[in-house]
Amino acid sequence: MTDDQRFAGMRPDVLVYTTDTLMRDVTLAGPLSVDLKVSISTTDADFVVKLIDVFPDNFSYPEVVGGHEPGYVMNGYQMLVRGDVMRGRYRKSFERPEAFIPGKVEAVKYTMNDIAHTFKRGHRIMVQVQSSWFPLVDRNPQQFVNIYTCGEKDFQKANIRIYHDGGNASSIILPVVPGGD
Repeated sequence: MTDDQRFAGMRPDVLVYTTDTLMRDVTLAGPLSVDLKVSISTTDADFVVKLIDVFPDNFSYPEVVGGHEPGYVMNGYQMLVRGDVMRGRYRKSFERPEAFIPGKVEAVKYTMNDIAHTFKRGHRIMVQVQSSWFPLVDRNPQQFVNIYTCGEKDFQKANIRIYHDGGNASSIILPVVPGGD
């Protein structure tokens, strides 16, 4: 979980949204709300949202940190602050999973665990959205089948669209603490 997240942002199947450089500290405290508007070409998919603290391109710690000598370089490091996954079949109920209708726009809403983190002035806030977090989360066959009994032939590619237009606006609501500076 401490791996630099730059590797994911380079993948063509990962959406990346980044703020401009922060002009002041921004503190978040509380749960993160995810509200995605999606359509898929199959009947199931996973939706992974990651909140990332992007360090400045010329950043190094001036003091000893984690046993490292002063000057430990963190140039552009992308630190995972919070990440969570929603298996699409459970988007409406954990008790009654439901298949997607291919091509139909649907809401995938979930609440991520609480956060308490300050993004420092000079850093940037990044959100990554992806559909796989293997090996942290088991692979989804992208079909509404029993994952525990399906075979390799049951796994298929899916086209997944995340909408962010006026009619179907996806959003991530961050619990920003007022004040600061």
